[in-house]
Amino acid sequence: MPRSLAFALALALALAASATASPARFADTVGEFRADERSVSDSFDLPWSDASFSRRATLVATWDKRLAETPWDALSQEERIDWLLLGNYLKGEIADLDLARKRLAEMAPLLPFHESIQQLTSARLSRTGSDPATSAANLAAIPAPLRSWKEQTEARRKEAATSKAPPPISPSTALRAAAATDAIRQSLEAWFRFHDGYQPDFSWWTRQPYAKAREALEQHAKYLREELAAQKGQPDDPLVGDPIGPDALAAGIARELIPYSASELIAIAEREFAWCEEQLRRAAEAMRCTTKDALETVKRAHVPPGGQADLAAAEAARAIAFLRKHDLVTIPTLCEEIWRLEMIPPDAQKTLPYAVYGQPAMRVAYPTDAMPHEDKLAAMRGNNRHFLRIVTPHELIPGHHLQRFAADRSRTWRSLFSTPFFVEGWALHWEMLFWDLDYAESPEDKVGMLFWRMHRCARIIVSLRFHLGSMSPAEMIDFLVQRVGHETAGATSEVRRYIGGAYGPLYQAAYMLGGLQLRALHRELTAGDRMSQRAFHDAVLAENAIPIALVRASLTSEPLTKTWQPSWKFAE
Repeated sequence: MPRSLAFALALALALAASATASPARFADTVGEFRADERSVSDSFDLPWSDASFSRRATLVATWDKRLAETPWDALSQEERIDWLLLGNYLKGEIADLDLARKRLAEMAPLLPFHESIQQLTSARLSRTGSDPATSAANLAAIPAPLRSWKEQTEARRKEAATSKAPPPISPSTALRAAAATDAIRQSLEAWFRFHDGYQPDFSWWTRQPYAKAREALEQHAKYLREELAAQKGQPDDPLVGDPIGPDALAAGIARELIPYSASELIAIAEREFAWCEEQLRRAAEAMRCTTKDALETVKRAHVPPGGQADLAAAEAARAIAFLRKHDLVTIPTLCEEIWRLEMIPPDAQKTLPYAVYGQPAMRVAYPTDAMPHEDKLAAMRGNNRHFLRIVTPHELIPGHHLQRFAADRSRTWRSLFSTPFFVEGWALHWEMLFWDLDYAESPEDKVGMLFWRMHRCARIIVSLRFHLGSMSPAEMIDFLVQRVGHETAGATSEVRRYIGGAYGPLYQAAYMLGGLQLRALHRELTAGDRMSQRAFHDAVLAENAIPIALVRASLTSEPLTKTWQPSWKFAE
């Protein structure tokens, strides 16, 4: 056999063997799905449209069929985990579509223009021409029904106010419809820009009715937002959220591969909360005061103006030294080098009253000279040195900064499946491990650590009860103030963020629950010297931020089937 042919044959065999053995082979399939999903999202960018819903459903069905046809026996353990991750993601997409359709049905009476605008904008997706005269007629028909609807709604509101009955339209539905109106109006604007000026008769017919329709939509959204939902952009705006209900909440919990009901998760949080209260009582005894006085003492231990950034930097150095002393996790040199500090602007502190992470910086909350006196005091008290003692490692190293650094470098295709139960749970696991390893240097430090641990228990309780419909925003604030010890301003900011729609319904519960999952896995795998502390934490990070039940399946080589379901009762 000629040498060139022999070399080619050997190379082909080597490549085939490499493809068979490569643990990242299914990663290419995940990448292909991500490309398909991105294409559908970009090409069917019509908010609240049947066309968009239908195309997303078709994408899910296509990939569900493709997964079913994948030869399971040929997959490695890592590939099987990726297969299960993608299948779980597709189930979540179906649940999201069901919820979106349900919410559109609820909003339909508030969006009388929805179908006519959808007909106009959908035509461009199908690359069909637009008849200018017909388009003008559709546009001209938009303002009148909105005026009529507003008149009827005002009459119903007056009647409800006279009889002291609930408002005819809930603030949460009105606020959701306002956002939908804005999104639909923006899609109409894109449609108009596509034709305007490029088709002379289009501009002649549509420019005037389009301008009136656009103005009517802007006024409609403003009416929904400011009058029906009372959201006028002021600090004292009422808190308005949108509970998803028990069924959607159960679907969300299942998507996170957690084999507990919402009520069981609340019971777990209450148990953890009781443990925190007992530890707080002991810390207060060591300080020779009541728990209330102990918390007040800690809140007064804040640095003077100008000192918060230096305090955060010192606490970061303290945490890194502690990690190295106990050989707990690998800290890459570049990861330690690139983190930074930023200050949170005063307006942003309305929803971010405490430090947060924004790659690669820890954003620090502290008052400025322009803030009202009461807000200054609340910000200083809520960001005291004992609170910051554990907040800093939570946000930086070994918390979010290290976790994000690793996620950008290991099994990166899994970023599609990222979950706050891992992201926030990773940081909470470290808070609990630091407690076990006596990171606190004084009873005051313990009070600061316990405040945040109680806070995370409370987040589970108040957020899940809110979405179950059994706790109002005002009751959520009272719980954070009375049971946890928040300042009222901080508690209000927290609840405004919980229910404002910027975070998923389960995000607030993910902190403590994810931490409990990793804590249970840590105990399981480091018991009897099965793994060192460093080896465990490095291995967890290498899996990327996926549901922790599948992290466990990977690290324990758990047998997996196509019908695998989570059964790990981590809280027991």
